[in-house]
Amino acid sequence: MNDIKIAIIGLGYVGLPLAHLFATKYPVVGFDINTSRIQQLRQGMDYTKEVSNTALKLVIKDTPNAKTGLFCTELIEDIKHCNYYIVTVPTPVDNANKPDLTALFKSSETIGKVIKKGDIVIYESTVYPGATEEECIPIIEETSGLKFNLDFFAGYSPERINPGDKEHTVDKILKVTSGSTPEVGIKVDLLYKSVITAGTYLAPSIRVAEAAKVIENSQRDINIAFVNELAKIFNLMGIDTQEVLKAAATKWNFLPFSPGLVGGHCIGVDPYYLAQKAQEYGYHPEIILAGRRMNDSMGNYVAAEVVKLMVQNDLKVKGANILVLGITFKENCPDVRNTKAVDVINNLSSYGAKIDVFDPWASTEEVLHEYNLNTYTQLPKKTYDGIVLTVAHNQFLSLDLNSLLRTNGIVYDVKGVLGKHIHGRL
Repeated sequence: MNDIKIAIIGLGYVGLPLAHLFATKYPVVGFDINTSRIQQLRQGMDYTKEVSNTALKLVIKDTPNAKTGLFCTELIEDIKHCNYYIVTVPTPVDNANKPDLTALFKSSETIGKVIKKGDIVIYESTVYPGATEEECIPIIEETSGLKFNLDFFAGYSPERINPGDKEHTVDKILKVTSGSTPEVGIKVDLLYKSVITAGTYLAPSIRVAEAAKVIENSQRDINIAFVNELAKIFNLMGIDTQEVLKAAATKWNFLPFSPGLVGGHCIGVDPYYLAQKAQEYGYHPEIILAGRRMNDSMGNYVAAEVVKLMVQNDLKVKGANILVLGITFKENCPDVRNTKAVDVINNLSSYGAKIDVFDPWASTEEVLHEYNLNTYTQLPKKTYDGIVLTVAHNQFLSLDLNSLLRTNGIVYDVKGVLGKHIHGRL
């Protein structure tokens, strides 16, 4: 534990908080192929807002030779001296909802170019069971010429970062760990245990740790799908779903889930990884994929409900001006990856409505690049035929929505946070 030099591969929502935490105790090199991201971090600024600028500046170093601290680089030469390589790159799904491991494979190639005898590579990215040892390790072997579990070793410790959550930060979330041999498992566990105050849980194998990760979010996805279906049923019955959930929550073992749009880089993605692997074994997962279909349909459903309300209020939908509040995948967070607010916007646009999107958290450049949508970070000085709240940012809760509405204008509350002065909600 006295000669640990860590390289973090990927400095996004997962990698940077982890790099910052390890840098308080160890010398850490943060590697990312995004040069603008590296330049920003060197200046002590984080656009993800996962690490405060003050905290980041305390650990940022100008060289990789310090006893502790974080040196950020886009040069592979700067990670050659490390002996622990931790991979925290994104693992999304493609347009057909199939796992896309491109970034993971490229990271494995990068590590294969620098890994030495005795080094350990740890994967944190979400994968299906078996991906680390069956997909990634062979790439490192081929690139490096070294033999797995003889010359170098591996571990898997699934990330549990919750973007935007300032209470459950990386050090306060219990960490699952694993290793490719029992001895390496102990080493990996001790490494994380040295910085994770919430403690660790050493899984018996890498495959168990990988499987634990995908079922965590699959379980949440299925539960949210259930309440989304309840919302559709109760809306047909004219019953307030939020009031039903409040009443049911008085039972001690009722699970508190709310209906809504299920996006982001975890809950909306991980079930597809498990489903893909299950199908390779000849099993078609019915509940998992049914939950995904339900949650993926909610953007279309919300748009249809908004249109229905507008028609009931004698509002012409084609050419109507509609304000959408929020485009990030969750509240009080700038993360727009896999956001389902886009589904609502695109569906409303398909009816001929004119959409303005206001989100003080989202980067206008990133949204334009990812979704070809123009957004506002300041509230437009206009009035609207309809307002749809898709994300419960704190800034939205104090808005005077009535002052933004035209005659007969409607407000639809996807998140159920606006109280009673609305016309519709999930």
